[in-house]
Amino acid sequence: MTEQPAVAYFAGRLAVGLRDVTSDVSALDSRGFWAVVVAFEGEAVCARFDRVLAAGPLRAPSWRGPRPNTWSSSLDRDSYLTAVELIRKAIAEGEVYQANLCRVLSAPLPDPAAADVLGLGAALARGNPAPYAGVVSLPRHGVRVASASPELYLRRDGDLVESSPIKGTGRTPDDLLPKDHAENVMIVDLVRNDLGQVCRIGSIEVPALCVVEQHPGLVHLVSTVRGRLRPGVGWPELITATFPPGSVTGAPKSSALRVIKALEPVPRGPYCGAVGWVDADRGQGVLAVGIRTFWIAEDRLCFGTGAGITWGSDPAREWAETELKAARLLAVAGSGREEGT
Repeated sequence: MTEQPAVAYFAGRLAVGLRDVTSDVSALDSRGFWAVVVAFEGEAVCARFDRVLAAGPLRAPSWRGPRPNTWSSSLDRDSYLTAVELIRKAIAEGEVYQANLCRVLSAPLPDPAAADVLGLGAALARGNPAPYAGVVSLPRHGVRVASASPELYLRRDGDLVESSPIKGTGRTPDDLLPKDHAENVMIVDLVRNDLGQVCRIGSIEVPALCVVEQHPGLVHLVSTVRGRLRPGVGWPELITATFPPGSVTGAPKSSALRVIKALEPVPRGPYCGAVGWVDADRGQGVLAVGIRTFWIAEDRLCFGTGAGITWGSDPAREWAETELKAARLLAVAGSGREEGT
């Protein structure tokens, strides 16, 4: 079978003609158009392309995904509920205020040799459109990612930078609890602090706080934090100050990362990392938080789902939130069509 070409697709733009690939994010301040995937654990893949074509809606080969009953989870229900209680204990002991607890799902692909993430990206665009959707396919470099992310990690335009963390999820606005609002404000403070490390003093603002956004099958609480970078700050400094994204770690971030490492049995990989593009020539870029994101590892399709845990968390409700976030996406990825069609 002919090897699939290296491509990237974001917001109606198709990047082709792979020039080079590096793990050095300082390259994003050089020249050219880059596709970027950063794993939650910090490993970066930055791919520069020669050409960016106006492509309109993604048109790609058909996608054949896993059968519904073949998915397995890194944490089953009982293990997840136990982990939630352990986080609540850590909160009671003052170790952490909030931590995002995630699990990774995986399933065998029915025809791994023919699996093309462009096809999966097209299926996601039809069945679960998202504002920060994208596809990065670098077969020779082991990167095949299709994302339907609703969450902005970083948008940069010159020295202006903003982030829009999501905290709070329900089927309808009536499902959102005071706990969700408190959690969102907590993460906004964390993001303000992260950006404050690299932004000019006095430039940090919060133009939107706890806005209810409608997405396919659910609603989110979304806030926006904005600031202006200090002179001399580039992508390496910006990513170092803010990564991993606060909404998928917790507060304080360093404590939450220790809790995550202790309780989650497998690496998250691209899930909860960053997926997006950088136009170094124009000083612009958009990186999404790698949620609602699929990736191919060997002969399996992987997907992550999680929930933010606070002292007010009900373990069963948090498990149900991970199921809600996953259900629609797994249905789309399994059939190439929206569930019920």
